Amino acid sequence: MEFIRPDFLLFVCLFVLLGLFIALNPISRTHKAYLVFHFIMMLWPLGQVGVRSTDIPAYQHLYLTVSFVALSLLGPGWLAFVLFLTKRTHYLRRPPRLLAFFMPALFCAVSAIANPFGQFLKPEDGQYGDRHYGPLFWIMTFVQFAYFFIALLHMFNAHRTVRSINERKQLATTLLGMFVLTLFAVLDLLFNVVLSPWLGVVQGLTSTGIVLSDICFVVAIYRYGVFDLVDTAKHKIFEQVETGIVVIDESCKILDYNRSAVRFAHLVKGEAFDLERILLSGQPANDVSEFLFRYRHHPADRIRTEILLTDGPYRSVSLQISPLMDQFKTLQGRIVAFYDVTEQRKLIDEMNEKNEALHERNLELIAIQDELYRANKKLEKAAITDGLTGCYNRIFFQHYVEHEAFLCKQRGVPFSILLFDIDHFKRTNDRYGHLAGDEVLRSAAVAARSALRGSDLLARYGGEEFTVFLPQTNRDEAQAVADRIMASVLGNEAWIAGEKISVTISMGIVTDGLGEAAAASDDGDGRTDIAADLRTLFAKADVALYKAKNEGRNRVVIS
Repeated sequence: MEFIRPDFLLFVCLFVLLGLFIALNPISRTHKAYLVFHFIMMLWPLGQVGVRSTDIPAYQHLYLTVSFVALSLLGPGWLAFVLFLTKRTHYLRRPPRLLAFFMPALFCAVSAIANPFGQFLKPEDGQYGDRHYGPLFWIMTFVQFAYFFIALLHMFNAHRTVRSINERKQLATTLLGMFVLTLFAVLDLLFNVVLSPWLGVVQGLTSTGIVLSDICFVVAIYRYGVFDLVDTAKHKIFEQVETGIVVIDESCKILDYNRSAVRFAHLVKGEAFDLERILLSGQPANDVSEFLFRYRHHPADRIRTEILLTDGPYRSVSLQISPLMDQFKTLQGRIVAFYDVTEQRKLIDEMNEKNEALHERNLELIAIQDELYRANKKLEKAAITDGLTGCYNRIFFQHYVEHEAFLCKQRGVPFSILLFDIDHFKRTNDRYGHLAGDEVLRSAAVAARSALRGSDLLARYGGEEFTVFLPQTNRDEAQAVADRIMASVLGNEAWIAGEKISVTISMGIVTDGLGEAAAASDDGDGRTDIAADLRTLFAKADVALYKAKNEGRNRVVIS
């Protein structure tokens, strides 16, 4: 008949609740904490049933010891469950705090087991069905209420800080369970310990409180979802993500993998992760020796490579290995991730092909641009030079001299103009032909150019006439340049039809006559004045040239 006692029935209720909890909820960290807590709660009614089911004092004491050890652990179990529930498990991560957390409960449990000199409890008339409680029992009672008070503070703080209505309901329901258990525990203490000599024993009070509080916890967990959503979400993502993920320990043994990883490699939990076999089963996109070296000798490095899997459909796979470190930066294992980048690789290859075609097109355009540039340069040169002699032509010379003469006028420096032609050039043309005359012109131009300074400008003025602009040059300096030109042309010889031909030139010089013009009024367009003055200067140079010819040629006349 002991099996119909309240404590045993309540034990059965707790066991049924445990089964329902496991069946209806995914297991997470918070669930694991609750299961431990639930198991501790189940020991109390089980011990109470055991005491009433036997008359042997030794067995009765054993059952009571189990009950009170469970009761001693109920307080830290409460507090640990609350810390998991409120996401405050960081309080338990440091060893000193963890020791301080469990030390009072361990002391109470050891006191219940040892029961030194009956200071925890004593049997009445040799039977533990009726018993007397000593000071160690009251210390245990005080410790349990202290655990309850600390857990209550955490619950109130968490309830004050959370904003979600659902989370507030979760905490409120759990808090109700704590108050129910505490209320029935106080009633059990009052009726079955303090007032038992007068009122008798009321069975099942604490067990009833445990069952009612456990119902509150199960309701909170099942209805409001008081479990570790993050862990559950991570597990769902781990299984459903397209990326193949393999978790290996520090010795490269496979701990876990998801369904997607099977598409990339043959995997068995507990066996070694054979990276070389995976690499050899495909075609590495690049040299993997460095990748393997770092995998073997530098496990804390994050490494990556790419392989082409040819077994089945063509696939390009990015293989990435990342370390798993704890809070002390110690290697715990590694995560191997397989990314199917076939589509990305195709897009990259297509983009590379387009880029290559575009690059070739650009090279063609650059070549065309170079040709156009060279053609433009030729056109520019043809526009400003004489095609026969390579000297500047008359149009360019006039524009250039007009600009330079204007600058000389502004700076107040002199300049000179030389005008010369080849003596008896018509006779040479008539005797040797026009081709020979062209050669004589080219030869004379080369000779004259070799005698000039870098700042001087030589131009073909027309027919066999040439002109030279000498910037920043006075009369004496112009005379010196003219003498060098005369000597250079005279010393130059052209071979025509096997015959050596040398020519002379006649030259007229005019030196800046703008000194007087510079003193003229600055009103009006200064360039118009320069153009008019230059025409005057060229007319004077032309007069000097004809004077040199009339005086016998091969000479220089200064205007």
